[in-house]
Amino acid sequence: MSSEYSKVKIGKLKLKGEKSSHKKHKSKKRKAGDEGSSSSSSSKNINEDTIDHGGWWHATSFRQITGSIAIQLGDKPMYVRALDNGLFTAGAPHDQGDGPAPEEVLTAVPAGDDRIAFKSGYNKYIGVDGSGRVVGRADAIGPREMWQPIFQDGKTGLLAVNDCFLGIDEDDNVIAKSPTAGNYEMVTIRSNTVRECDKPKEIPEEERGKLKDVEVNYVKKFQKFQDKRLRINEEGIAVLKEARSEGYLHEALLDRRSKMKADRYCK
Repeated sequence: MSSEYSKVKIGKLKLKGEKSSHKKHKSKKRKAGDEGSSSSSSSKNINEDTIDHGGWWHATSFRQITGSIAIQLGDKPMYVRALDNGLFTAGAPHDQGDGPAPEEVLTAVPAGDDRIAFKSGYNKYIGVDGSGRVVGRADAIGPREMWQPIFQDGKTGLLAVNDCFLGIDEDDNVIAKSPTAGNYEMVTIRSNTVRECDKPKEIPEEERGKLKDVEVNYVKKFQKFQDKRLRINEEGIAVLKEARSEGYLHEALLDRRSKMKADRYCK
């Protein structure tokens, strides 16, 4: 996609009637501590948002749109819902902490370049017909079943082949008739795919079990045995308990071994 084409499409993703502002804002100095607090708060808000939607997290880039997804309409916890007649409607709002219903879960399929296709639970691909209705009746991906996600300023729009954004009408029917993205065309694409950052960290085999056994395992792994004797630090395991809970057990074990002066990996 050319840069010129990108600017045209992204420029459409704004509220109807919204005027661009050119006011200059005075820059304010921020303390380093404030910046760290802001970052921590942002991370907390993201986690809370995922929890509020039943573990379904907000996809903010094209590469994150994969596997099972749900299209949230507006700010309320309501999603695009497939009907058995091939049409789509806005599902009923969910309670806090609930994820989308089975009829609201779609499968994202790459469709080349910056395009994506969606398959409903009825095993049909979702497209747009000649009247601008969003329908799911295709057995294969064609031009009408390709969608372009547009991300701008934390907002998302789904552009159909007719150059109109997915949204809803006054009767809650899912359509694609507006060439600009207004309140009814703002969506949030959510996924429950396990991300790398969500995967539990693998615990090394030598760090499993009781702390006394863990230290013995490390000594056996790294210590030189000139006199065939194990040299274990005798300071107790209180320090190791704290280290494990705080996440620096490996460093604590290294420090204890270095004090024994018999470890080839220590100073």
